[in-house]
Amino acid sequence: MQVKLNVVVGAIALALSGTAMSQELVVKIGHVGPTSGAIAHLGKDNELGARMAIDELNAKGVTIGGKKAKFELLAEDDAGDPKQGTAAAQKLVDSKVNGVIGHLNSGTSIPASKVYSDAGIPQISPSATNPKYTRQGYKTTFRVVADDVHLGGTLGKYAVKELKGLSIAVIDDRTAYGQGVADEFEKGVKASGGKVVGREFTNDKATDFTAILTSLKAKKPDVVFFGGMDAVAGPMLRQMKQLGITAKFMGGDGICSGELPKLSAGTMGDDQVVCAEAGGVEGDSKKSLDDFKAKFKQKYNADVQIYAPYVYDAVNVMAAAMVKAGSAEPAKYLPALAKTEGYKGVTGTIAFDSKGDIKNGALTLYTYKGGKREQIAVVR
Repeated sequence: MQVKLNVVVGAIALALSGTAMSQELVVKIGHVGPTSGAIAHLGKDNELGARMAIDELNAKGVTIGGKKAKFELLAEDDAGDPKQGTAAAQKLVDSKVNGVIGHLNSGTSIPASKVYSDAGIPQISPSATNPKYTRQGYKTTFRVVADDVHLGGTLGKYAVKELKGLSIAVIDDRTAYGQGVADEFEKGVKASGGKVVGREFTNDKATDFTAILTSLKAKKPDVVFFGGMDAVAGPMLRQMKQLGITAKFMGGDGICSGELPKLSAGTMGDDQVVCAEAGGVEGDSKKSLDDFKAKFKQKYNADVQIYAPYVYDAVNVMAAAMVKAGSAEPAKYLPALAKTEGYKGVTGTIAFDSKGDIKNGALTLYTYKGGKREQIAVVR
């Protein structure tokens, strides 16, 4: 009798556990960024932002369509390389992810976006700013930061109007991001009545800029703009100092990191560097971002570099669309994602336009003093 009872109890327990398991919905979120190579510190920053969002969603016990969701992060490294980026994208598609946050660079986000579009998988980039990214006609493509038209143009205007730049030199690293933001900066300078006295280029792995800086020095620039990332900007600043170039140094969000003073080996003068981050909050919203940065530091014992808060918001916006649609299936929650309006994130209010661009995107201008990044202003 006891044996029969044990069998019955065991069968009931098995049935109940099977029911519980059937009620759990596994949601796979892909993340891609350069977690190896020269800008691995930025890629890891992004990945940690995604992990933080995933951990919090699981702790909250989010339900989608009546089922408890268990979020899983599938993280891939694209090393900032377009070919590796498309390979990582295909790997995530083959793994049947429900959505993707990434990539970090425009040069990897743009080719990867076709892979996700073909598979019908929503992609939110937290940091790709090249305008082309959202202008390819893909319905699956979104970003939570302002693009280079806004960023480069604003910096160009600032160089002329605020820094009183009379002779401005431009250098770019020939990547989709670097060349794109430099082109928009140059347009902004000219539209504001400024003069570009020289345009040079390098690549995203270069360390010696003596030839191009010597060429520009002869033109006596008072502002040098660099379209590229901090890993290249740091050595460039060191060599500017060695050559006696005292010009202001400007760049987009790619150089606007906490690592820049270290990468420049302490050669930056106070207020010498002016850069802009695509995004930014002010007033009451600033507390949410400050709180996020404090939580991030406590959790990972690391300071936020640039994009971790945007990754965190992107994951949560995607999850919110799934909840609203009652489904984690890409085709079912994609319309809800596209209609995102008034989402209160740590980086501000998020809403998408018809292209997938953030509406009313902000920019934050920064400088550096005593080796620390300081905010100048938030502009829209």
